[in-house]
Amino acid sequence: MNIREFIGNKILIFDGAMGTMLQSMGLKAGQIPELLNIEDKDKIVNIHKKYIEAGANIITTNTFGANELKLRDTDYTPEEIIESAVENAKTAAQGKEIFIALDIGPIGELLEPMGTLAFEEAYEIFKKQIIQGVKCGVDLILIETMTDLYEAKAAVLAAKENSDLPVFCTMSFQQDRRTFTGCTALSMVMTLQGLGVDVLGVNCSLGPIELQPIVDEILKYASIPVMVQPNAGLPQVVNGETVYKITPEEFGKIAKTMMEKGVSIFGGCCGTDDNFIREVVKAVENIKLNKLNNKPICGVCTPSKAVIIDGVKVIGERINPTGKKLFKEALRNKDMDYIFKEAISQVEAGADILDVNVGLPEINEEEVLSEVVKNLQSIIDIPLQLDSNNAKAIERALRAYNGTAIVNSVNGDDKSLDTILPLVKKYGALVVGLTLDESGIPSKAEDRYKVAMKIVNRALKYGIHKENIIIDCLTLTASAQQEDLMETLKALTMVKEKLKVKTTLGVSNVSFGLPNRELLNRTFLTMALGSGLDLPIINPLDKAMMDAINGFKVLNNEDRDAKEYIKVYGNKEESIKLNKNEHIDLKEAVIKGLKKEAANMTRKLLKEKSGMEIMDEYLIPALDIVGEKYEKGIIFLPQLMQSAETVKTAFEIIKENMALENKKVMNKGKILIATVKGDIHDIGKNIVKTLLQNYGYSVIDLGKDVPKEKIVEEVKRNNIKLVGLSALMTTTVKSMEETIKALRENNLNCKVMVGGAVLNEDYAAMIKADFYAKDAKESVEIAKKVFKS
Repeated sequence: MNIREFIGNKILIFDGAMGTMLQSMGLKAGQIPELLNIEDKDKIVNIHKKYIEAGANIITTNTFGANELKLRDTDYTPEEIIESAVENAKTAAQGKEIFIALDIGPIGELLEPMGTLAFEEAYEIFKKQIIQGVKCGVDLILIETMTDLYEAKAAVLAAKENSDLPVFCTMSFQQDRRTFTGCTALSMVMTLQGLGVDVLGVNCSLGPIELQPIVDEILKYASIPVMVQPNAGLPQVVNGETVYKITPEEFGKIAKTMMEKGVSIFGGCCGTDDNFIREVVKAVENIKLNKLNNKPICGVCTPSKAVIIDGVKVIGERINPTGKKLFKEALRNKDMDYIFKEAISQVEAGADILDVNVGLPEINEEEVLSEVVKNLQSIIDIPLQLDSNNAKAIERALRAYNGTAIVNSVNGDDKSLDTILPLVKKYGALVVGLTLDESGIPSKAEDRYKVAMKIVNRALKYGIHKENIIIDCLTLTASAQQEDLMETLKALTMVKEKLKVKTTLGVSNVSFGLPNRELLNRTFLTMALGSGLDLPIINPLDKAMMDAINGFKVLNNEDRDAKEYIKVYGNKEESIKLNKNEHIDLKEAVIKGLKKEAANMTRKLLKEKSGMEIMDEYLIPALDIVGEKYEKGIIFLPQLMQSAETVKTAFEIIKENMALENKKVMNKGKILIATVKGDIHDIGKNIVKTLLQNYGYSVIDLGKDVPKEKIVEEVKRNNIKLVGLSALMTTTVKSMEETIKALRENNLNCKVMVGGAVLNEDYAAMIKADFYAKDAKESVEIAKKVFKS
């Protein structure tokens, strides 16, 4: 029995929650569920059997947290836990047609650049789990409850590169329709489909009613089977106990509705048990599979921003050393701030995508391109085009990229096609095909079309969808090849009409060597747009070029009702976009995340102002603005963390230069934070720590899995006025409550704020916390209140 025969051809039912069942059987607060695979096998086998009896045809191994970081303080290795977990699942499934899924959850630490865990370190952790699961004989790999698209990518690559099993991947979304790190449903679909997963979907965090709009969006774009595993509604506190209000019968009805819309795989998450799965099986037993017929999406994305190429989109050309002395120096010196400013100025000018080219003979392009990609993605959220003729540099950059990128480029030469196209397919990228081959650029449009057709056909053979192919018919220079110039536009039209793929051109090449280049560029751009150009590669700081594009979008019916046009040109007092050379102050440097710039400005300001004045006039106001943008969903966690790290850089300079005044700066108050006993997650806590420190508070971080006695002792010793407690597991909320009780019993004059994915206002009140911090920015507001009083 091979599960691939069922995927997309038959409705499949997963099991429900393991943790909920274990809690009902007496799982203690702080107890690690995965250890029961060895220490209480019968209990795990019994839970699997209950789900099988309820009608589930896929059961999930009890290995959600079986990675080396979460198990490092136990007596067992991940390999031992996984081996026993698979054995337990096989025992329960013996004699029945049941598939076993290797369950892989998040590692529990943020990946770079938001955190400290390197992408390849995460990959290695997942790799060990997958190799062991495959060795033990699972039928598929389930990567679930991911909130960071980058971590999901590391897990998917580990699964694809170390097994040939089907890969299912689900992410967890909040009610704002984004994950904790800001990832959208569309970006998830684009990226996971590109990476070649067999099934994608959502699980956890929300109930089925709250998940419905997110599921609808996924079904709108997904072209592979979709799975859903909701919680049993949103948790509520009744008589001091956590309860879920949705009944098994209601859960089953909602499952039926989702199945009718196109979901083909269903199961349960937190709060569900075998009764929920039994009702799902009943509700869907007579439903016919509703196969999705969506075409693959033509677009690129970062986690927080997707750009669907359904009209003219601008690719910014300025991150390129050609003819730029200062840019070359920046690359040699690894001056990321220079590159950041080039990127920011293009984004502010209206670029949809940025071309990134770091090709210099004297640098290690493989290393530099991937580093530039990672750093750019920490400050801007628009997609990138990776521009290189170095295959190793392209692969390394594709691996480092978070989302779906464009590869620029391949050409009609067989070696180029057979080297680059497999990488494009593996990482789910789009690819630019140049209409040249070993003989050079054909002079006639018909011959360039033939090269384009070869590129398209070869890409299709490699399994690359036509939607992911972009053809560049190559702009010739009017000064040297005037007679052949119009052949570019003829070829462009032929490609659009006959091959039906997207097109791109480096527009400014046309004017090389002639005066008044702007006039020729603008004229050629307009002609090319009329011939079918989709992706002009231009300098977006050239207002005349952007004006031409904005006008074309209205006339070509892309800008419906001229809404964007009116927004730009309707106000006579139209503000001019910030030029990259315009002076910015320290506050602006923090908002934009320019570390080097902020450091230099801080040193200069210290000659005129005190450290406290710099904090109060520049750093704190900048963080307030960044925090407000984060609250409104204008920026997301990567940009928030980059600004926080920029403040940290400036703050370190203040401390170094103003040792005496440093005491005043740090005198805003001492805060103790900890993840409570039994909980080994510290992602949220670490973000809170960084932000509080940057607001000038002294933070004592006790780490994770901290006993209440230790917290009480440190509060006494350090005369702490505010304690921050974190928990990400429902099983450790009790530990948080006991910690707060211990602080009260010791008559300690401190306030307590609590936070974590499993908490809400009701939970906080129930466990007698003083404040509930929904995120890091809220923790700062709480600190301001406490230390003002």
